[in-house]
Amino acid sequence: MSKEKKQSEGTGATTGKMISWSFGDIIGYYLGSSYAIFIFFFYEVEVGLSVVLVGLAFIIFAIWNAVNDPLVGYLTDKPFKWTRKWGMRFPWIMIGVFPMLLCYFLIFTPPATSDHLIIFLYMVIVLCLFDLFFSLFGVHFYGSFTMQFRSDEERRKVSFFTNIIPGLGVFAVSIIPPLFIKFGDIASYALAMLFIVLILAICAIIVVPGIRESDELKEIYIRGYESTEKISFYKTARIAFKHRSFVALIISILFGEIAFTLLLASELYYFKDVLGLPYSYAIFSLLATHIGFIISIPFWFLVAKKIGHAQTYTLGLLIAAITPLPLLWIMTIEQYVIFCFINGFGFGAFFFMMYVIFADVNDEIALTVGKRLEATLAGIRTVTFRIAIVFQAIIMVLVHIATGYNPNRSTQTPLAIWGIRVHMALIPSIFTFIAFLITFIWYDLKDEKKEKIFALLKEKGLK
Repeated sequence: MSKEKKQSEGTGATTGKMISWSFGDIIGYYLGSSYAIFIFFFYEVEVGLSVVLVGLAFIIFAIWNAVNDPLVGYLTDKPFKWTRKWGMRFPWIMIGVFPMLLCYFLIFTPPATSDHLIIFLYMVIVLCLFDLFFSLFGVHFYGSFTMQFRSDEERRKVSFFTNIIPGLGVFAVSIIPPLFIKFGDIASYALAMLFIVLILAICAIIVVPGIRESDELKEIYIRGYESTEKISFYKTARIAFKHRSFVALIISILFGEIAFTLLLASELYYFKDVLGLPYSYAIFSLLATHIGFIISIPFWFLVAKKIGHAQTYTLGLLIAAITPLPLLWIMTIEQYVIFCFINGFGFGAFFFMMYVIFADVNDEIALTVGKRLEATLAGIRTVTFRIAIVFQAIIMVLVHIATGYNPNRSTQTPLAIWGIRVHMALIPSIFTFIAFLITFIWYDLKDEKKEKIFALLKEKGLK
């Protein structure tokens, strides 16, 4: 029996379920990316908070996140009284999503005061509340991927939808800020985010059929917990980090996310200070990015089917390490739009394969411990996203201080402009290349090893 056929048995998830599930990715992807794009710039340039205080707020947020994400995953990654009725993941996703959206809006409504301490405390508190609810939503939504879609064929198919549909959806949402945001007008940010939150709330309703769990799936979760001993979070983490594939993937995701987060967080600075254009021009670059990204998905889908998940992910990292470099010399909006198209295509493989390959790693760890621990593992993975934001903040603080960036100046010095180019192009390229090397050298969950794990999981009723 061929490898493709051996790994083709799945849950029989319908196309409608896959499409519905994909709307949740619009929420997660947009909030994760827009967080990086707007918040640092908003508080440093628009609100006028010291860049050091903005960076400190990000670091405090990261420390909170380092505890919050894995702890939330661990405490909720087990059956409760309502599990047979409502499911393992579904209740937590719905409990987290709407408060998360409210907190996101509140981030952009800081108190009208000149007291930097009050603004700083407000920023820290709202960010931490946002992250608490984002954790409830994120660790269970993304943790549900492995068991909702259990075969390679289903995972590639749903990953196709979760890149095409969120790609279109995120683009539709992303054009709202350029339509409303005006540099120097704080209220314009709040208005843009209000419309965004309303749209994402509609997505949260559409996602319900996609995240509801079948009776069979509920029983698999419960049976796994009833038939195995309880494992502490720290023991779970130790077990996970003993797997070479898990360590390689976590580190590569961390470095890839640092690169992507720096690219996103630099965009407003790039428009304002390098190109000297209002943010409304971002509509063209957003369109180019999403077209490039969406066009890349069928290509990476076929490549993954041909050469395998791990190989496609590794190739995508190499391409993504090269594509940011033109930003070191781009001077016009036309050049920037062309770059965005190429960059969207380049990063397509990274995002197309990330959740697919993490599902493979989840399978390997489930075989070791004898039960599914997707939310706990998703909590660990989510920490890498937040650590990436901390690296982004530290790098930008250091670069801005070193190059004399002044948020109150309408025209920056050549050194400050060069600093923006460095934290938008050169540093992301270096980090992504490191991610490529780590995956290429260390990641070993592929071919016969992966095939064997799949068969053993089926035998033990964990697949």
